[in-house]
Amino acid sequence: MSGVYGGDEVGALVFDPGCSSLRVGYAGEDNPKFDIPAHVGVVEDPDTSEKKYFIDTVHLNVPRKNCEVVNYMKDGMIEDWTVFEKVLDYAYEKCIKSESQYHPIVFSEASWNGRGKRERLCELVFEKYQVPAFFLVKSAVLSAFANGRSTGLVLDSGATHTSAVPVHDGYVLQHAIIKSPLGGDFLVNQALNFLKETDLEITPPYMIADKTAVKEGDKAKWTKKSNLPEPTQSWLTYQQKEVVKDFTNTMLHCSETPYDFETIVNIPTEPYEFPNGYNNEFGIERYKITEALFDPSYIKGVSSTMLGMSHVVSTSIGLCDIDLRPSLYSGVVVTGGNTLLTGFIERLNRDLSSRTPPNMKFKLIAASESAARRFGAWNGGSILASLGSFQQMWISKQEYEEAGKSQIDRKCP
Repeated sequence: MSGVYGGDEVGALVFDPGCSSLRVGYAGEDNPKFDIPAHVGVVEDPDTSEKKYFIDTVHLNVPRKNCEVVNYMKDGMIEDWTVFEKVLDYAYEKCIKSESQYHPIVFSEASWNGRGKRERLCELVFEKYQVPAFFLVKSAVLSAFANGRSTGLVLDSGATHTSAVPVHDGYVLQHAIIKSPLGGDFLVNQALNFLKETDLEITPPYMIADKTAVKEGDKAKWTKKSNLPEPTQSWLTYQQKEVVKDFTNTMLHCSETPYDFETIVNIPTEPYEFPNGYNNEFGIERYKITEALFDPSYIKGVSSTMLGMSHVVSTSIGLCDIDLRPSLYSGVVVTGGNTLLTGFIERLNRDLSSRTPPNMKFKLIAASESAARRFGAWNGGSILASLGSFQQMWISKQEYEEAGKSQIDRKCP
């Protein structure tokens, strides 16, 4: 079988679906070639009930009447299969520009993915896309591989949640997975609340015809484009959150030590200009908003039974066998887009060092390049699918035809 799939002529493809985007590219490359948003615009024709789908950044950001924004992912798993198929179609036609039956594919999946969803994906790729071979791997295992580990604890902080998943010799220890809803979307919502409290009008760029420079802190002066279609609430909310997401990515900063007003108040403020021309200096709030990731008691209006970053890790390791704990503490792998916040790694390192039992050696492993950390699971899939020793592990089309979708549980642990 290695002769069929391992050659240089036919490249295996790696798909890494996440709550913010679907990463797609060829095995053996350093980074995914395409990063397709998981949000999709859907317009339903009122007469025929036919739906039109607007996929990828350019198509999604055009204002259209009755365009609802949906996300096919929920809790890290594929939920809306119709929309997901449309995105896969788009990936093959517009991105890869090649026939699906020529490329074996590796897919990543959430470590808690259900059996029904795994079988459905297996059925979809073999029946609809006629792929020659397929393999499904837990994203935590791939992130560990990408960082040169087969054993360790993977802390993955993405758009909708943060999870701590212990991996031992390439297998996920299911009973010790811990999840927290503190992720990138949570930060965006916290920043959105803060900006609304300061009476800031969040104007998406699509509305703005032109703007006038204003003095710092003054109300923005801008003119609205004419003839804009009336957007749906879901589309408008998506556009506003994209504006706030840029603010959080640019301005938010994790404090190296637990938040202390006396210390933070002396740190210089930073200027930021919004698309509508409003600009201001931001100081304390840059640190206060992110503090909730590490200490959930800072969350406004929520009873904070949620677990902070270091708590998620120590709780997960605590659920593992005592003999495994040293190898987990000495290999905490950090991945996910939310970990790219300035100061995140330093703060996590400090918090976890103080939580680690004195008889354990602690080591935090985080790729220094932002792309490598953001695309950790994809990179692991790229490495795995290009290994010579992996080539006999594929589920081939022939095996699928003989034994059906149940192959997925037998061959992909």
